Amino acid sequence: MQTSVSPHRALRSTGRILMGPGPSMVHPRVYEALSRKLDGHLDPEFLTIMNETQEMLREVFATKNRLTISISGTGSAGMEAALVNLIEPDDDVLVCVNGVFGARMCDITERLGGKLHRIECPWGEVFRVEEIEDALKKSPGVKVVAIVNAETSTGAHQPIAEIGRLCRETGRLLVVDAVTSLGGTELSVDDWNIDVCYSGTQKCLSCPPGLAPITLNDRALARLHARKRKVSSWYLDMSLIESYWTDGKRAYHHTAPISMNYALHQALAVVLEEGLKPRFERHRRNSLALVKGLEALGFRLFAAQGHRLPMLNAVWIPEGVDDAKTRRQLLDQFNIEIGGGLGQVAGKIWRIGLMGETSTRENVTWFLSALESILYSQGRLKQIGAGLEAVVQAYAT
Repeated sequence: MQTSVSPHRALRSTGRILMGPGPSMVHPRVYEALSRKLDGHLDPEFLTIMNETQEMLREVFATKNRLTISISGTGSAGMEAALVNLIEPDDDVLVCVNGVFGARMCDITERLGGKLHRIECPWGEVFRVEEIEDALKKSPGVKVVAIVNAETSTGAHQPIAEIGRLCRETGRLLVVDAVTSLGGTELSVDDWNIDVCYSGTQKCLSCPPGLAPITLNDRALARLHARKRKVSSWYLDMSLIESYWTDGKRAYHHTAPISMNYALHQALAVVLEEGLKPRFERHRRNSLALVKGLEALGFRLFAAQGHRLPMLNAVWIPEGVDDAKTRRQLLDQFNIEIGGGLGQVAGKIWRIGLMGETSTRENVTWFLSALESILYSQGRLKQIGAGLEAVVQAYAT
């Protein structure tokens, strides 16, 4: 069977504006770093780059943890690494689920043979610390608590500080998923008493997918080193990986994705040159403008008021609007990608990303203009201009 596309064709950029739940747009310096000629993964120059990357990651995570590194793999590898190193068979684990990624933590826990204690709240809402406290009283044997800080499937922003204080006071280890929040909104690993925190490169760090930043404190490492059984994953065994990242001898573990580490190094440099607080404010400001424009067009936000992510805006799809058709029109006519819903909200919500390099006034304005045009062509709007007017007013104030 012949195909009309040659498998040997040159690849060309589509120039997409990535406004989905990830990946985000990438800074030119990061692309340039990806094309840098390779050093060996044990070359002194590459080891220096690793050291600098660790220092920058500590600043972005707001931690002094010695073991603050990037794992070879996407954010899902970070999730698995965080759990596989802490959980042994029959360990009691409390997982807080309010979306797809909390549910994935449950799946991994069960695969590891842990005794899962699952609590849930409605998608789009967040947990109160009292709910977690009650769950721990009912299950006093819990050793690990796992929760998502920024639930990418719903746009909900989970407060962590009080939960971290509770876990520290009761002697539990706290694992936090910060895949979508790192570099886009406040995250303070040390101040919030987080024991293990992981993320991904392709969200607010604006680096291609392929690495999972992760940090473990001394409490987590003590549990790792006191395990009765080997970590079930050789590739993600942090007791082996830490020797490559932190040991002066740099014990070989696996061949690092060298180009991706170059890219992450530059992505972190861009983040820190902008400054964390100005970066957080940029995300907040652009999200507020986008929300004002969407509300002017009749859209309703999905996540609970007061707990909405500034980098991932989830909205209900209005009745009568075709989900797949509209997203395809955005892609084909305006070169804009947004995300659909996952799980129980598939076909019901859109997830509009404003992460890292994507979070600009230009992208907010272009997206609202495109969406208004499409809705007007579909007969969903009687006139156009309300969304853009709301955006202009939002930025003016």
